[in-house]
Amino acid sequence: MSDAQSRLLQIRDILTMNRTATIVPFDPNCTKFPSRKDVPKRADAPEGAAWVWGEDDQLGRINLLTPTRVKAATAEIKTGETIALNLPLNVPEVPCFHRETFKHEIKALAPGKAYDDLYTLNTQSGTQWDGFRHISHLATGTFYNNTHEADIVGPDANLKDSVHHWSEHGGLVGRGILLDYRAYADKKGIQYDSFIDHRIPYEELRLCGQDQGIDIRPEAQGGHVKIGDILFIRSGFVHQYFQMKSDDWKPIAVRPHDIGENDQQKWAGVAQEEKMLDWLHDCYFAAVAGDSPSFEAWPSNREYYLHEYLLAMWGCPIGEMLDLEKLAARCHETKRWTFFVTSSPNNTPGGVSTHANAIAIL
Repeated sequence: MSDAQSRLLQIRDILTMNRTATIVPFDPNCTKFPSRKDVPKRADAPEGAAWVWGEDDQLGRINLLTPTRVKAATAEIKTGETIALNLPLNVPEVPCFHRETFKHEIKALAPGKAYDDLYTLNTQSGTQWDGFRHISHLATGTFYNNTHEADIVGPDANLKDSVHHWSEHGGLVGRGILLDYRAYADKKGIQYDSFIDHRIPYEELRLCGQDQGIDIRPEAQGGHVKIGDILFIRSGFVHQYFQMKSDDWKPIAVRPHDIGENDQQKWAGVAQEEKMLDWLHDCYFAAVAGDSPSFEAWPSNREYYLHEYLLAMWGCPIGEMLDLEKLAARCHETKRWTFFVTSSPNNTPGGVSTHANAIAIL
């Protein structure tokens, strides 16, 4: 940025009472951030990365959940009604992507007097947040903020990108916003199966938001999405899962899984497209989540996965298999699509992912 441009920006900020992020590391308290095409580049980052919070950062876009934004989000609490967003730990009964089945045992400490629980589980077998150690930028094997395999496993393993940093920060707490695409599709006669790779394009999400009375553009562009919002998209997986019999689910869950075009694990989700990338980036969501086994349509039909951009390139947590059924029903009843949300990640040093432990408060 030239001196003249910098001066003009300063004048504009004074006139509009904004604070524009221009210097890396960005100040999370800024009120305006650059679009995807204008993010400053780092020499040690893959093309398209937005590693803007400092070389030692472990939080990514969770940085946007500042005390000021959390306090402002409490204005969404109108009735005090709480709605849990977590599936039971044993749902799905047979996990997707060939993950381990949850096992629960009761250990008798003193029969008839005292007992403990014993859990065996994969944190991604049910309602979860994908952490930054989960998937890298595949072409370079680089995880968020220049973390690599040697940081995660092996003799030199350390705590870079570990989910326990999220827990120590105080979790994910802020304003949630729900787009009920499943209800919109039903209303418009758009029929699809949540267990195939149905792709929800940006334009359909825009129309879904419009139908709900929400302009899904970021505030900087005149829309209703605020910096640091936590996005939830209901695509209908949980609803469809609970409508089927156990014997019908297993052959779907155990379909062959392989990264690439031969992957037979197929799930509905948002589309891989430039408009989607621009929207997800430029809204500056603190996190994104859905009710499907994959936030994006799986497998990808492009040369990239949204997981790469969200996790490795931008440091944006991805929530999957959240139970949005009761929340969606109450949002329809109240005609309100924003709410206060709190999520307490597991405090697991070195952890890859975590249970969501999420609650919406209306």
